[in-house]
Amino acid sequence: MKIFTSAQIHELDKYTIEHEPIDSIDLMERAAKAIARSIAEEWSTATPVVVFAGPGNNGGDALAVARLLAEQGYGVSAFLFNITGHLSADCAANKDRLVSVKKIQQFIEVKQEFDPPHLDAGTLVVDGLFGSGLNKPLAGGFASLVKYINASPASVVSIDVPSGLMAEDNTYNVRANTIHADLTLTLQQPKLSFLFAENQHYIGRLKVLDIRISEEGMAKTDARYHIVDENEVRPLLKKRSDFAHKGSMGNALLVAGSYGMGGAAVLAARACLRAGVGKVTVHSPKCNSLVLQISVPEAVVQLDQEETVFSEPVDAEDYTALGIGPGLGQSETTAIALIAQLRRTQCPIVADADALNILANHRAWLQQLPKGIILTPHPKEFDRINGHCADSYERLSRACDMAERLGAYIIVKGHYSALCKPDGHVAFNPTGNAGMATAGSGDVLTGIIMALLARGYKQADACTVGMYLHGLAGDLAARSLGKESLTAGDIINYLPQAFMRLED
Repeated sequence: MKIFTSAQIHELDKYTIEHEPIDSIDLMERAAKAIARSIAEEWSTATPVVVFAGPGNNGGDALAVARLLAEQGYGVSAFLFNITGHLSADCAANKDRLVSVKKIQQFIEVKQEFDPPHLDAGTLVVDGLFGSGLNKPLAGGFASLVKYINASPASVVSIDVPSGLMAEDNTYNVRANTIHADLTLTLQQPKLSFLFAENQHYIGRLKVLDIRISEEGMAKTDARYHIVDENEVRPLLKKRSDFAHKGSMGNALLVAGSYGMGGAAVLAARACLRAGVGKVTVHSPKCNSLVLQISVPEAVVQLDQEETVFSEPVDAEDYTALGIGPGLGQSETTAIALIAQLRRTQCPIVADADALNILANHRAWLQQLPKGIILTPHPKEFDRINGHCADSYERLSRACDMAERLGAYIIVKGHYSALCKPDGHVAFNPTGNAGMATAGSGDVLTGIIMALLARGYKQADACTVGMYLHGLAGDLAARSLGKESLTAGDIINYLPQAFMRLED
């Protein structure tokens, strides 16, 4: 699913109007009917409704919804804020339609003074003040109104975007002046800002309403961002030949573990095997020999010369992929061995955890990373490498710049993990759940991606399939075990079911 910017959304509306063809007021009516229908599915006509409409097209949507709900028997009070004396054409048209409806309980056009209505716990507020076109923080009276709504016990439904929230960049927004919606009814597709953790409490529950924007227009419009779906992942899966043998299914090298962190190596190795690799060799300090031999008997264990740390690079010529970083530690000996390993390795690489922390402490080494390397930082790891980021949008922008500059694939992990590609495009992963916020989950992702690389997947495909499988296995595990009890090992155990789901 493509994620369009607010400017692209505006152009797609125009394209739909010109090519369907349909009048803009009728497209607005189509959207309003979908919104009113969704409200009616959750609130009965016994619920008093207060509609707040702004002067633009979002306000036009709100006025149309007020009319439709009133016609269905809801007790509706509508407030149109026309402070400047200028309404959009469609907002003005819907104002005229609304005032002609006898069933509306109250309609007030606010031009100067505003006496706010009482909002109690049984009231439903429909927020139609500002939509996806907002490009500056709310201030003055609108900011005061937003704070008044947020302070009330009323339920709030926002049309398209909670008022005050911008569709993309909220880095310099005034967050106190943003509606806290219980439900956001967004039109056609989610907005980029909806995918960022710090914006979730403004959005509440999200429901995407199909208002039949031109499919031809959407197909023609290039989008930098998109959300991966199952139909995109299925064709990427490589079928296992009936004549496959372990030599043809990839030979992975995992450099992981240090004293007290052998479990990270175990989790990554087990995940790699569950993701179908033919063979995995784990290079780890001598102290981890026993735990690896017992916990992952299918793996070949290759011991470092040192007892507690990774101290020397490994000859990787015979391997088809390298995974490095889980539980590795950050000693200076290990740091020097890490950069030597990265420089001399010719096969595809995925680097995670302490490999990233070492690079954060030696930023000049970033320029020595091989092209096509995959980096999988969580937000704090990325900030250590690239500097503090004010919010997720800034972090995403910096990750995109870094991916293009280094020729790398960067997965910024989170609820919607973002794969930033060297060509500037970003793929968000929709699978996964909060139960996966547990130690070792990232090591599992490293193991999965390493296996896919070893099996011959291109970097972009290994990242896309790996993210999706990792989250899907977590979802299947949570469905059976619950989110509270989920462990990284459970994700590995449910990988077979995740593969079978995609292969059906």
